[in-house]
Amino acid sequence: MLVCRKCTKRLDGGFGTDGRSKLRRVLRGALRGAGRRDIRVLSVGCLGVCPKRAVSVVWASRPGAVLVVPAGTDPANIVHRLG
Repeated sequence: MLVCRKCTKRLDGGFGTDGRSKLRRVLRGALRGAGRRDIRVLSVGCLGVCPKRAVSVVWASRPGAVLVVPAGTDPANIVHRLG
Protein backbone atom coordinates (compact mmCIF):
# COMPACT_ATOMS: atom_id res chain seq x y z
CA MET A 1 0.00 0.00 0.00
CA LEU A 2 1.21 3.46 -0.83
CA VAL A 3 0.17 6.23 1.55
CA CYS A 4 0.49 9.86 0.49
CA ARG A 5 3.06 11.62 2.64
CA LYS A 6 1.70 15.08 1.81
CA CYS A 7 -1.86 14.23 2.89
CA THR A 8 -0.53 12.61 6.06
CA LYS A 9 1.48 15.70 6.92
CA ARG A 10 -1.46 18.05 6.31
CA LEU A 11 -3.79 15.90 8.43
CA ASP A 12 -1.26 15.60 11.27
CA GLY A 13 -2.52 12.31 12.72
CA GLY A 14 -6.24 11.68 12.93
CA PHE A 15 -6.19 7.89 13.24
CA GLY A 16 -5.93 5.29 15.98
CA THR A 17 -7.64 5.11 19.33
CA ASP A 18 -6.28 8.46 20.47
CA GLY A 19 -6.80 10.19 17.12
CA ARG A 20 -3.16 11.27 16.96
CA SER A 21 -1.54 8.39 15.09
CA LYS A 22 -0.63 8.49 11.43
CA LEU A 23 -2.45 6.23 8.97
CA ARG A 24 0.70 4.37 7.97
CA ARG A 25 1.41 3.24 11.54
CA VAL A 26 -2.22 2.28 12.23
CA LEU A 27 -2.48 0.31 8.98
CA ARG A 28 0.69 -1.62 9.75
CA GLY A 29 -0.73 -2.69 13.10
CA ALA A 30 -4.08 -3.66 11.60
CA LEU A 31 -2.42 -5.70 8.87
CA ARG A 32 -0.24 -7.52 11.39
CA GLY A 33 -3.27 -8.19 13.57
CA ALA A 34 -5.06 -9.71 10.57
CA GLY A 35 -2.07 -11.91 9.78
CA ARG A 36 -1.28 -10.06 6.53
CA ARG A 37 2.48 -9.67 6.88
CA ASP A 38 2.84 -9.97 3.10
CA ILE A 39 1.53 -6.41 2.58
CA ARG A 40 3.90 -3.47 3.08
CA VAL A 41 2.81 0.08 3.86
CA LEU A 42 5.02 2.78 2.35
CA SER A 43 4.89 6.57 2.44
CA VAL A 44 5.29 8.14 -0.99
CA GLY A 45 5.16 11.62 -2.48
CA CYS A 46 1.95 13.28 -3.64
CA LEU A 47 -0.46 10.91 -5.39
CA GLY A 48 -2.26 13.73 -7.18
CA VAL A 49 -5.54 13.41 -5.28
CA CYS A 50 -5.62 15.94 -2.45
CA PRO A 51 -8.75 15.39 -0.32
CA LYS A 52 -9.67 17.55 2.65
CA ARG A 53 -9.38 15.87 6.08
CA ALA A 54 -8.42 12.54 4.46
CA VAL A 55 -5.41 10.61 3.18
CA SER A 56 -4.97 9.16 -0.33
CA VAL A 57 -3.96 5.50 -0.48
CA VAL A 58 -3.13 3.33 -3.50
CA TRP A 59 -2.86 -0.43 -3.51
CA ALA A 60 0.11 -1.40 -5.63
CA SER A 61 -1.84 -4.33 -7.11
CA ARG A 62 -4.60 -1.90 -8.25
CA PRO A 63 -2.73 1.24 -9.34
CA GLY A 64 -5.73 2.74 -11.13
CA ALA A 65 -7.82 3.01 -7.96
CA VAL A 66 -7.09 5.65 -5.34
CA LEU A 67 -8.72 5.11 -1.97
CA VAL A 68 -9.52 8.24 0.05
CA VAL A 69 -9.44 7.44 3.77
CA PRO A 70 -11.13 10.05 5.98
CA ALA A 71 -9.66 10.85 9.40
CA GLY A 72 -10.96 8.55 12.11
CA THR A 73 -11.65 5.61 9.81
CA ASP A 74 -11.23 2.22 11.48
CA PRO A 75 -8.17 0.55 9.90
CA ALA A 76 -9.88 -2.86 10.20
CA ASN A 77 -12.36 -1.69 7.54
CA ILE A 78 -9.50 -0.89 5.17
CA VAL A 79 -7.87 -4.28 5.79
CA HIS A 80 -11.24 -5.96 5.24
CA ARG A 81 -11.53 -4.28 1.81
CA LEU A 82 -8.25 -5.90 0.79
CA GLY A 83 -10.02 -9.25 0.85
